[in-house]
Parts: sequence; structure tokens; C-alpha cells
Amino acid sequence: MTVDGVKIISVNIDDLTEQEAKNYVDYVRERIDTPLTAIEVKLCDDGKIDLNYKSQGEKFERIRRITGYLTGDLNSWNNAKRAEEHERVKHGVQCNV
Repeated sequence: MTVDGVKIISVNIDDLTEQEAKNYVDYVRERIDTPLTAIEVKLCDDGKIDLNYKSQGEKFERIRRITGYLTGDLNSWNNAKRAEEHERVKHGVQCNV
């Protein structure tokens, strides 16, 4: 089922109505700042509902601080400053999506 552009995945619930799904979508949207893409609604053994959601990441411009300068890109830098940036040790970032 899809409600307001959000994919609804129902686990252990055979009779989830569209109105109930919309209520879950509204509930999650009130609590996050990014666009919602999917919600898993799971009925637990204790009778409670477990909500897991996915949202779109925000686009951002990378800004670096190198020797006191903040910059988004290196277009305005001279060759020596570009070489200094190229020789720096770069640490990876792991993103679990």
C-alpha cells in the first residue's frame, strides 16, 4: 500500500486500513525533517506497534577547512594550495543506509 507517496509495509497485520497507515505517516512526519519514503508497521508479540521508517538524505555541499580557509570547491586555489590539499590524508566516512 502507498499513502501520500510513502510505501507502507505491514508485518503481522492483515487488516491495516489506509486511514491507520495515514495516521502512522503523519506521526512519523511530525518527528523527522527529511522526506519520508517508506514505513514498516510491525505488530509485536506484546500487542505494541513497532515503526521503522526510511527517509531521503539531504543534499549538502562539502565544505573543508584547510589551513584556516573554508571552501566548497578548489577552483579559486592556486597550484601550490591544490597540491597541499591533494597530499592530505583523507579519512573515509561510512554511511549505513
